Amino acid sequence: MTGKDKYRSLCRTEATIPVFSRAWWLDAVCGTQWDVLLYEEKGRIRAAMPLYLPLPGIVSMPPYTQTMGVWFAAESGDTKYTTALGQRQEICKVFVEELRRYRAFLQNFHYEVTDWLPFYWAGYRQTTRYTYLLHNIGQTERLKENMSVHLRRQIAKATRHRLTVRQDIPVEDFLCIYSLTFERQGLKPLHTDLLKRLINVCCTRRQGSLWGAYDETGRLHAVAFIVCQESSAYYLAGGAHPALRDSGAQALVLWEAIRFVSAYTNHFDFEGSMLPGVERFFREFGAVQTPYFTISRGKIGLWDKVLVKLHHRI
Repeated sequence: MTGKDKYRSLCRTEATIPVFSRAWWLDAVCGTQWDVLLYEEKGRIRAAMPLYLPLPGIVSMPPYTQTMGVWFAAESGDTKYTTALGQRQEICKVFVEELRRYRAFLQNFHYEVTDWLPFYWAGYRQTTRYTYLLHNIGQTERLKENMSVHLRRQIAKATRHRLTVRQDIPVEDFLCIYSLTFERQGLKPLHTDLLKRLINVCCTRRQGSLWGAYDETGRLHAVAFIVCQESSAYYLAGGAHPALRDSGAQALVLWEAIRFVSAYTNHFDFEGSMLPGVERFFREFGAVQTPYFTISRGKIGLWDKVLVKLHHRI
């Protein structure tokens, strides 16, 4: 059995593996261009580190994937195994040695990984990025109280305009609004074929849903793609129609999606942004700014970057 086979089996039984590191997710966003490092003890996998390999010798982040990094098993009662800080560092040292065969490395680590010292000791670099989290989302009244006044007004405005939020809207309708959001900024939408495939995979697994806010004439104002697992829900992609941005629809569609997924999970991850306007919008929901690490080593040349972009179009 290969390491990937073992990891696929682990993903079927281990609920704590984040959705972005699950085998089915990696298949969707990486195709066949991924592998995994495993740390085993007494026949059990104690840690895993999936890798996206767009080119030989290069580890990078696939599109629409917020974090990867090292996953550690929780304490096992029968073996009294615990991944305390020192043990985690020893495991990371093993992974660092295995990573030497790659000339360039870049990964975003999950925010629960707060110690990157073994990578620092090996000459890696670290950049702090931020995501925004809502906790205890089942307490919807408390969530609404923690919103900014401006955001509550936006939701009220959308309600006055009699916008209706619908779940499971057509994929093509979602992609249309998503693309218009980029075009308004003079940009091209990113990897829409890959996004469409990812949406289909997530929806087929009932771990993803498309949301849209419509007015009484049937115009689609705003959309959101939400991915969900037991540990958290994620706002993966979305946007608003450029001509209808003042209707409050984007705030409303996210609020209704959060209320819905609160029946299945206790946390909502906006996936963060370093863009001032987007960051402020997420923060207005009362979300908690949460740091996570981008760990890197080596450099990816210009031609390599071009080839990586081509590989993203799988």
